Amino acid sequence: MTAPTTATDAVRPAARGQITGVAIALVSAFTFALSGPFAKALMDSGWSPGAAVLVRVGGAALVLLIPTLLLMRGRWATLRQSSKIIVLYGVIAISGAQVGFFNAVSYMSVGVALLIEYLAPVLLVLLVWARTRRRPGVLTIVGTVVAIVGMVCVLDLTGAQTVHPLGVAWALLAAVSLATYFVLGTRISDELPPLVLAGGGLIVGTVTVAVCGLIGLLPLAFSTSDVTMLGVEMSWLVPMLALAVISTAAAYVTGIIATARLGTRLASFVGLSEVVFAVLASWLLLAELPGLLQLLGGVGILAGVILVRADKYALDLTPPVPRVSATREKEKAPR
Repeated sequence: MTAPTTATDAVRPAARGQITGVAIALVSAFTFALSGPFAKALMDSGWSPGAAVLVRVGGAALVLLIPTLLLMRGRWATLRQSSKIIVLYGVIAISGAQVGFFNAVSYMSVGVALLIEYLAPVLLVLLVWARTRRRPGVLTIVGTVVAIVGMVCVLDLTGAQTVHPLGVAWALLAAVSLATYFVLGTRISDELPPLVLAGGGLIVGTVTVAVCGLIGLLPLAFSTSDVTMLGVEMSWLVPMLALAVISTAAAYVTGIIATARLGTRLASFVGLSEVVFAVLASWLLLAELPGLLQLLGGVGILAGVILVRADKYALDLTPPVPRVSATREKEKAPR
């Protein structure tokens, strides 16, 4: 005789699914976080930031090309209807975020650049506040203040580790691009598969970066010199392939799966772990670690972003994270 199903029995599969989703989201955040150290290793060996971006988005576009085409069978009308969003996504959310972030890490540590980029939700709240004249909730205001104080600590204006102004400018460009990424996420058709948005955006991003390089707006300098990671010299092919396959293609796919299991709100919270992973990865792979005040400022930024996201009123004003990535709010363009 079969035992009757209880409410607890019904909840267990959902709980297991959520645990699995959190694990996959952490994998996505970790793989996204590796992009900074891999790219910086290439740039330290003679690559320009533009070249690192081109390899990252171009390689990932090739990896996702066939799955994207297979998913689009019978959906070409939807693709045409969503073409404007895909183009904006590729030009701003992917190209803009990546160019800004990779140029930023050429002037500052990976962790500091990513912390500044993660101010995107706060920037978005301030923008919506200015446009609508509607005061956000208390948690949002407190979170914004905490994040701004954290930003001042990260910049360490009076310390020995003061960051370069150009690095800050590039990181803020990445933050603005990331905020645009969130806005675009609210305008995506439910009929457009997230993987198609990611694949199509990566193709558009590749073309954008390549054109900017050809006309001289974005210097493209490549090098076949060995790179140094983990204190060991290795071929430039290692970080190049890892940047495209692991930190972009795999990061996007795992992010899509995680968001489908968890929903955008919970997945975006888990995605904040990308900052922690990025700092640890930079420390282990590049022997690069922000100062104590900068680390405390980073905690402030993360706490502020968490408060902003936790405020239900703020969520009504701030567009939710799109389904294509568990991190960026990062957030990470793809970074």
